[in-house]
Amino acid sequence: MFAIPEQFSNATKANFESQFALYSSLTTKAFESIEKLVELNITAAKATLEESSIATKQLLSCKDPQEFFSLTAAQAQPTAEKAMSYSRQLAAIATGTQAEFSKAAEFQIAETNRKVISLVDEVSKNAPAGSENVVAAIKASIGNANAGYEQMSKTAKQAKEALETNVNAAVSQFTQAAQNVAARTTAKR
Repeated sequence: MFAIPEQFSNATKANFESQFALYSSLTTKAFESIEKLVELNITAAKATLEESSIATKQLLSCKDPQEFFSLTAAQAQPTAEKAMSYSRQLAAIATGTQAEFSKAAEFQIAETNRKVISLVDEVSKNAPAGSENVVAAIKASIGNANAGYEQMSKTAKQAKEALETNVNAAVSQFTQAAQNVAARTTAKR
């Protein structure tokens, strides 16, 4: 049979190891996301530089203002579409990272709760008679903390979904506006 201080020491050590594993995992996920973001930005920068060079050459070769404005208008739609694609990819990286962080946090909280309840059960076996009310109060507070976390988690998920919906709506509106401008410019030719 374990002594109570030894049980707390083992629980503390296990909790520390678990926390370290969580931080290592989150750090790895953060670096993976940063790597994806850097790759996206480098790819976008290269493409933008190449396209700008081509567009500049085309604009400089225009023979009259009408041709210049027609060419400028024709480039508006593809540019807007590329900006929207970049925004979608950026949002996908952010959403994926947030989902990974949430999943890791949920797992860690569940694991910590399991360990705390196990420790309380083990310690309560060695507790003096008459301490049942204290043990029940501790278990109730753990249950209340879990309920609070679950509510917070649901609220965070709802906020994430609302943000995704708003980003998608903004992207759609921007795309529609770009298409309208391109259509009007094409119609003026």
